[in-house]
Amino acid sequence: MLFSNHSSAFEIMYVITSCGMGSKVLQEAKKHGVLGGVIMLGKGSGKSSVFNFLGLYNDKEIVMMGADKDTADNTLIELNKEFQFTIPNQGIAFSTSACGIVGENYCNDCKDTFEREGRVEKPMFQLITTIVNRGDAERVIEAANEAGSKGGTIINARGAGIHETAKVFNMVIEPEKEIVIILSQENDTEGIVNNVRKKLELDKGDRGLIIVQDVNRAYGSYFV
Repeated sequence: MLFSNHSSAFEIMYVITSCGMGSKVLQEAKKHGVLGGVIMLGKGSGKSSVFNFLGLYNDKEIVMMGADKDTADNTLIELNKEFQFTIPNQGIAFSTSACGIVGENYCNDCKDTFEREGRVEKPMFQLITTIVNRGDAERVIEAANEAGSKGGTIINARGAGIHETAKVFNMVIEPEKEIVIILSQENDTEGIVNNVRKKLELDKGDRGLIIVQDVNRAYGSYFV
């Protein structure tokens, strides 16, 4: 079974916008209860990239933030009012559910509600995150496009220091890794995942990893 229909009380928010806007988005989010976040640099890939479609042809900033569900919902509403994501070329914003959260700086109440909340309605969009070796990201985009994707964005991943590595789902993320994030219609997701898995041979050794998350709330012309 590839996908889960369970949501949690803790959500991850993503805002993808043009360079220079990430800090403004994060500052605005903090006004509405978000404790902090991380800003990453990414680039669109291919003529059919959803980010090129949005007018974000050059490097982009991806703001990733976490909060409890109520705070996340309210924050995205307020961010959309401030930055007007529904206007073409302004960027996109969406949230996904997290399976759990560890750390004293985050909402303690969330720890007791992860297993209690269930999804009420079927999601229209899903986020596909693929982690592969450096140089394979374009192949991921190509395989995804063959299965109906409109493109994605590529993020270079690295540890915090020269000799450090990071781990995501027990997979080591070293400087030679690339992360590809793709937004898909829910009914296209399985086909995209299967084609990427086949073309990149992800079942053979340390070739890569795919994570699929439901998109709960979304703003931007792409979602209209």
